[in-house]
Amino acid sequence: MSKQHELSNPIALRLPSDVLAEIEQIAEVCERSRSWVMVRALKSYLAGEGREILDLARARDDVEAGRAFDLDDVIEEVETIVKGTAA
Repeated sequence: MSKQHELSNPIALRLPSDVLAEIEQIAEVCERSRSWVMVRALKSYLAGEGREILDLARARDDVEAGRAFDLDDVIEEVETIVKGTAA
């Protein structure tokens, strides 16, 4: 890592043997540590599926807090605008 990042305390993690074997192979080919491979894999997950999960949770919170619009109302408003522009 080129930037200095604050590291957490060590964590213990049990992995299926096949997953660990693949991590070890990748680490060997890249001449990196298993931790390096695992951090990259976790960052990739967090940027993709993890981000989607958090976005959906925020959207759910927005709906529950009344910070949302009914789709039918939005479509009706758009149609009104389009009709007004065409006239």
